[in-house]
Amino acid sequence: MGAVATAAVAVPFVSSFAPSERAKAQGASVEVDISDLAVGAMTTVEWRGKPVWILRRTPEMLAALEGIQDLADPASDKDQQPAYARNTARSIQPEVLVTVGICTHLGCSPVTLPQGSANPSVPTDWQGGFFCPCHGSTFDFAGRVFKNKPAPTNLEVPPHKYLTATRLLIGEDDNAAA
Repeated sequence: MGAVATAAVAVPFVSSFAPSERAKAQGASVEVDISDLAVGAMTTVEWRGKPVWILRRTPEMLAALEGIQDLADPASDKDQQPAYARNTARSIQPEVLVTVGICTHLGCSPVTLPQGSANPSVPTDWQGGFFCPCHGSTFDFAGRVFKNKPAPTNLEVPPHKYLTATRLLIGEDDNAAA
C-alpha cells in the first residue's frame, strides 16, 4: 500500500516538471506559406513571442542593396545570425527576407519606410528600408543597420529553412537547404 501511495504522489509531482503546452508553443517552429506574398509585400508572423517579417523584395530593392554605403556591418560578420545570412541580401533566397522585426537597440518595433520618403530623419537619397521611430535607427531592406545609429547590430535573422519553394519553417535550419 505504501508503494502505491508513493507512486500516486510521485507521478504527478514528476510530471509537473514537463513544460506546459503554452511553453512548448512559445518555443515551437512556425510554418508559413508564402505562395500568395506579392512582390514588394511583407507579412508578419509570430515566433517565440516575436514578430518575424517576411518581405518579398522587388528587383529594385535587391539592386539598391549593392550600392549602400555607411553600413555598420555590411557583410553581416557579427555572430548574431545563421551563416546563410552572411551575404548582401542576408537571406537564403535573395528575393525573400526573413528577419525579426525588433530593433536591436532597445527592442522597439521599426516601421517600413519606402524610398523617397519625406521623413526628415533619413537622408535625401534614402533607398528605402526600416526606420525605428523611437531612437532613429535605420536599416536597409536586408535589415543591415547604418553606421552611427543607436542600434548596435543588424536585425536578427531567425533560424529558418524552406520546406518547399513556397513554405518556410521558422525556428529550424538544418543546413538551410532550399
